[in-house]
Amino acid sequence: MAKLRVGILFGGRSGEHEVSLLSAASVLKAIDRRKYEVIPIGITKDGRWVASADAERLLAGEAAAEPRPLRAGDPATTAPAAVLRRGEAVLVPPVPAAGKRGALVPFETHNPAQQALSVDVILPVLHGTFGEDGTIQGLFELAGIAYAGSGVLGSATGMDKDVMKRLFASARLPIVKHITLLRSEWKASPRKMTTKIEAALKYPLFVKPANLGSSVGISKVHDRKELGPAIELAAGFDRKIVIEQGVGGKRKKARELEVAILGNDAPQASVVGEIVPGKEFYDYEAKYLSEGSAAIIPARLTRAQTRQIQQMAIEAFRSCDCAGLARVDFLMEPDSPSGKPGRIYLNEINTLPGFTAISMYPKLWAASGLPYPALIDRLIELALERHAEKEGTSYSR
Repeated sequence: MAKLRVGILFGGRSGEHEVSLLSAASVLKAIDRRKYEVIPIGITKDGRWVASADAERLLAGEAAAEPRPLRAGDPATTAPAAVLRRGEAVLVPPVPAAGKRGALVPFETHNPAQQALSVDVILPVLHGTFGEDGTIQGLFELAGIAYAGSGVLGSATGMDKDVMKRLFASARLPIVKHITLLRSEWKASPRKMTTKIEAALKYPLFVKPANLGSSVGISKVHDRKELGPAIELAAGFDRKIVIEQGVGGKRKKARELEVAILGNDAPQASVVGEIVPGKEFYDYEAKYLSEGSAAIIPARLTRAQTRQIQQMAIEAFRSCDCAGLARVDFLMEPDSPSGKPGRIYLNEINTLPGFTAISMYPKLWAASGLPYPALIDRLIELALERHAEKEGTSYSR
């Protein structure tokens, strides 16, 4: 019986390129080679697609370092980095699949190295813009290739924090107070926008680009002096800026809780985990560079709180029309002095969460009884299941 050909797609043009390399290194190390023929496919920072004529040769070229010493800003020690450095360029417009296997076919085939990449399923290990926002998913749809994770709509809504929050609100899920402004509005009248923000929200605030992840471009703002620079930073990453009121106020930190979701039409929730940041909040450095942050799995919650958070996570997954996998993040107010439990707010959903061996998504499933290699198997199964379900859809009269 022929092995499934699985394309592992990583890299990309986003600010989370380095995080993708770390995720891909873990997947390439853990995937079961007895079941799958693995095809590594990289996208450089300038958008070139590269692949190896000999996947095994490339994968053996540089062994991944231990997870802890890897730094997101220095991915040279990862096997995916080797693919990007010495792979052959592959130009890949979508071509509808003629048979069971989908194919990414080059514009020109004068170069013998530029052959069609024929795969049964693609496991995208991409984060951020051009990988998590529905764009690459549209390419897979046009090419007729099965792929893991959410479709075009789910990916796009899960990436845009403004639209995401609108969907959460329509599903009557509790979210923090926030406003959204455009980069053009800020540039036209920063004083007017500052007044608008301060009239609607109380400090401290969190300023975020609407379309990005891994806490890139996010700032915690304590007063007006910090507000302008934070908006300028976020505006460098997206045309929409989301400003949220901090949970817990000035004196207390919110608890940061996370749930992993797995499934298509019948999603399941993992145990709940908690992140205790080594810094003031769980920013990019706290996630990937410093060693002061700690994960508590399972989180110290009552059974009722755990069930509430898990159910909210599933409802968030469905409200954004997600599929395959997602990590759903929550903020919980500290308990009151009288001991009354704090309120729980849905923060955001991440449709392609970090997938390193030390990332929360695989750790949450490992704690729920699904180890890393089996999790990869399940994601591939879900991708094929969803692709097969789509074949029952008619696209013409």
